[in-house]
Amino acid sequence: MSESGNIYTIRENDATGTVRVADEVVCVIAGLAATEAKGVASLAGNITNSSIPKKGAKALSKGVRVNLEDGKVNVDLALTIDYDYSIPEVSRDVQERVKSAIESMTGIEVGEVNIRVEDVLVEEN
Repeated sequence: MSESGNIYTIRENDATGTVRVADEVVCVIAGLAATEAKGVASLAGNITNSSIPKKGAKALSKGVRVNLEDGKVNVDLALTIDYDYSIPEVSRDVQERVKSAIESMTGIEVGEVNIRVEDVLVEEN
């Protein structure tokens, strides 16, 4: 497990053991969920859905940050949005996808999913 960053305990049981999740795992879940949303070109640092598994959690450092506050994980995402998509609609979709993915995969409650749009991708014809 990671020596740097947070480790979230999601289950402790004397009989069967403990389940812990590193914050890098939460970052990967958030990054994958965000980049699956229609209208998201990439995370900051030009990280796309297909490049996350190849580049790993370290590549997400510019685009995804997580922190634990009051027993909930808060997520900050920096995104590039495709031109001609509604930023409020895409952002809302990303927030819902990220919250749902983290909570369903880890059981960790999500407090906030904050979006910062850093760029708009304009396709050249």
